[in-house]
Amino acid sequence: MSLNRRQLLKTLMPLLALGHACRPGEKKIRPNILLLMSDNQSWNHLGCYGDRVVRTPDIDRIAEQGVKFSHAFCAAPSCSPARAGMLTGQDIWRLEEGANLWGILPDKFPFYTDLLEDSGYYVGSQGKGWGPGSVADSGREYNHGGRSFPSFGEFLQGNSENRPWCYWFSSQNPHRPYEVGSGESSGMDPAEVEVPAYLPDNVAVRGDICDYYYEIQKFDTEVGEILELLDASGQRESTLIVICSDNGWQMPRGLANLYDFGTRVPLIFSWPGQIPGGRSVEDFVNLNDLAPTFLEIAGLPVPGQMTARSLTGLLFSSRSGRVDPSRDRVFTARERHAMCRMNGLGYPGRAIRTRDFLFIRNYEPERWPGGDPPLYGDCDSHMLHYPAPTKLYLLSHKDDPEVAPLFELAFGKRPAEELFDLRSDPEQMHNVAFSEDYAAQKAELSAALDDYLTASGDPRATGRELIWEKGRYYEVADFKPRPSREAIEALGLEEEYNYFPE
Repeated sequence: MSLNRRQLLKTLMPLLALGHACRPGEKKIRPNILLLMSDNQSWNHLGCYGDRVVRTPDIDRIAEQGVKFSHAFCAAPSCSPARAGMLTGQDIWRLEEGANLWGILPDKFPFYTDLLEDSGYYVGSQGKGWGPGSVADSGREYNHGGRSFPSFGEFLQGNSENRPWCYWFSSQNPHRPYEVGSGESSGMDPAEVEVPAYLPDNVAVRGDICDYYYEIQKFDTEVGEILELLDASGQRESTLIVICSDNGWQMPRGLANLYDFGTRVPLIFSWPGQIPGGRSVEDFVNLNDLAPTFLEIAGLPVPGQMTARSLTGLLFSSRSGRVDPSRDRVFTARERHAMCRMNGLGYPGRAIRTRDFLFIRNYEPERWPGGDPPLYGDCDSHMLHYPAPTKLYLLSHKDDPEVAPLFELAFGKRPAEELFDLRSDPEQMHNVAFSEDYAAQKAELSAALDDYLTASGDPRATGRELIWEKGRYYEVADFKPRPSREAIEALGLEEEYNYFPE
């Protein structure tokens, strides 16, 4: 522990223990809510989810004490809309420009943070919160996730009225860029890494995954430091702890894709003495479900606009495995991610995921799903402006016979419909949407997706105006991307590209 943290603990302990520690047998009616979120991390890359290389002792300990969800998904494989869905408890197509990255999230929607604050909660955030995008043009004075604090300790110290609180720690880890070689330098053995079938298995990719793991371990350290402060304040037993990521990892076929590697995330809850621990639940849940869950636990009504459902029935159950038979599917979506196609076009899609199948509908199959060549900016390092060894390897070896199929999976154009049989193809490599053997399953899933999109008011299903490609993109530096010198030399790129030519 650093000297500053020791000094902060010494200052906080007498102040924060006052009035917050639960007496034996006392039940906290309105718990504190501590949300700890990583940035771009897939569900299976934690020790408690079975990864054998990454070391996450602090997160694993919380999982042992609480309940771990094995089929948790985000609303969209993109930071801003995934966080928007979580804050509002609504599907992203209901959030106007909130469905886009680097746009706005209009203040017209009810956010669980505001509702908690209005009811007396002390609310704050650290890091990205909602975003990236324009908070001011969203009509807000401060981030939708809560007023910003430099640290959890200062947030606690500012709670002079000893109110129940809600704090969202939004880590920068493991978002790229990574320091190349950092994972192996930390002691990881690249030979022990499990490389998914959709990526090349070589030294560069294994090293890249180790570097990603090293960033996850940094997040685990951050979690441990925050929990140490929580324990010092005497509030662990009165605090609901939630650990998750916003979307999947920043690798080809991950971030910005509706495959599991872009939408499936870790999700862990702990509340000592209230939530039965040591459990793993297999029901399908969505990060959008956090909003109604937090409101219900705080004793507040859930607004009718919220399409998500509270998780309290699962959390306070003593059962593991499949608990609620109605939670047998989840719906995900994407609109515009990075600025990476001429004239700012996106790659819109919707998906339904069940236990056995993933069905995806791509609305603009003539567009490049990974972004326009040669940068393919919806994949990984969007301007090739920082190191991305796996993406660079795929691009520079795309004509090699062994790499070409993987390049095509990551960057090639896709049909209007994709269907994957997860029983035989868990890594979603083989599209069976046009196989007669799967015609019945495709028809059933397509109809179920249509029914849900129509019932929830998706403009792509109801025929209302599509506004997402007209919405402003606020990171103007992305309009004229400039690749790194390494990428220019490796791929023969130009110094600058322009997505809005004269």
